[in-house]
Amino acid sequence: MKKVYLFCSAGMSTSMLAAKMQEVANSHQLDMEVAAFPHEQIGEIIAAKHPDCILLGPQVKYLYDQTVKEYGKTGIPIAVIDSGDYGMMNGEKVLKTAIKMMRAVGK
Repeated sequence: MKKVYLFCSAGMSTSMLAAKMQEVANSHQLDMEVAAFPHEQIGEIIAAKHPDCILLGPQVKYLYDQTVKEYGKTGIPIAVIDSGDYGMMNGEKVLKTAIKMMRAVGK
């Protein structure tokens, strides 16, 4: 099962987007888990759950460089969710982005 985890400041609106992404994955019978967590838990989530892709909410875009510096060496692709797709809660487009990222690193 592929794990796509979204991180933001509190996890509220990101949880809504994660749910929409999970619906899209389920409708296409993709073996995926999409979930959202607060950014301050990213270290423990990576250690405990080993995600295949990390997406940061636009509201924590300023943490991208720090996140890559700390966790880029894990080989997990990390990106910031497009603010337009986030605002529209476009689960399908964000999920496609995550799948492309995982394919690019051979996950």
